[in-house]
Amino acid sequence: MTRRAALGPFTFEHGGRVPELELAYETYGRYDGSNAVLVCHALTGSHHVRTPTNADPGGPPSAHGWWDGVVVPGGPVDTTEQYVICANVPGSCHGSTGPTTPHPDREGVWGSGFPTVTIGDWARAQRRLLDHLGVRQLSAVVGGSVGGMNALEWARRYPDRVDRVAAVAAGPRLDAEMVATNSVARRAITGDPDWQGGDYHGTGRRPTHGLAQARRLGHLSYRSKASLDDQFGRERAGRPGPAADPTADDGSYRAVASYLDYNAERFAERFDPVSYLSLLRAMEEWELAGGAGSNAAALADFDGDLLLVSYTGDRHFPVAGSDAVAEAAREAGVTVTHETVASDYGHDAFLAEQATLAEPLAALLASGEAVEGHEPCGRGPSNAPVHAGLYGI
Repeated sequence: MTRRAALGPFTFEHGGRVPELELAYETYGRYDGSNAVLVCHALTGSHHVRTPTNADPGGPPSAHGWWDGVVVPGGPVDTTEQYVICANVPGSCHGSTGPTTPHPDREGVWGSGFPTVTIGDWARAQRRLLDHLGVRQLSAVVGGSVGGMNALEWARRYPDRVDRVAAVAAGPRLDAEMVATNSVARRAITGDPDWQGGDYHGTGRRPTHGLAQARRLGHLSYRSKASLDDQFGRERAGRPGPAADPTADDGSYRAVASYLDYNAERFAERFDPVSYLSLLRAMEEWELAGGAGSNAAALADFDGDLLLVSYTGDRHFPVAGSDAVAEAAREAGVTVTHETVASDYGHDAFLAEQATLAEPLAALLASGEAVEGHEPCGRGPSNAPVHAGLYGI
């Protein structure tokens, strides 16, 4: 069940302040004073890690859990043993303070005037929530994609408050190709006639076309070339395409285009464009080495256990990025294991192939240390539907 915590005034790292920071969050399991696990969601994900037991199976994907195969009784993050906390990050639009929050000093919402948000701000806000909940020490911080960056930020910023960190499908920074992809996505949104300088809230017009285009582009980086070819090839969609597609009426609308359209259209319905740009910037600006001089220096004060999980087909956060973090951790004297999972799925594998996380996460949380020499996991059964991207990378 979603809860909201009012955490008082909050000043952001790049300036700007909100008089009341609210975080939407959910908890699972029972706290015994030493078993708290913070789960960090991906870019457009939410605090809904698990699907509620009374959820409507036909309900919107945003109401369903995005890691049901990981955070589960008896699972890798065992809610019968662990007290799991997941909070929607500031700047998002899933219930925490962000661009869609009412402005305290004028009519309407913050919109484009919302302060610039960083991953450091996410960690600071999460720490404040933990203080609010009476959780001083974390058994672990676990996150996927940019949530993995968030987890690494905990190792850098609050090394004395966390015993173990697991960063899944993440890296020490976003590479040039993904920065370039983000730049095109931004232009798709801000070039929409309904953008209105980012102040479209309350006008009855939203730049949904631009947001959908940005999501199509982003989604191409969430799947590998091989997985798209295996699943769709050049097959026809078997249905008419959208009116804006010139192939809509001549029978050449293809299944892979239909897949992108489906994900983009559903995403544009549920997510706020200004929030999307805010979160993209936070991901793009973060570097593990930022302010420390090197990745190793950033991890030097962390004396816990570090688990890194990467996927061979991941273009968004390639294996080489986790290799670099692992090398830096060893240089810093941190106990580290890097699991490389053989998968053709792409970046979304951490959502679509959740079984691949069972052994490494369970080992980290059960033993308190990553197991050196552990055999890489194989490709497991999918716990996500075909349109896995709806669960929010």
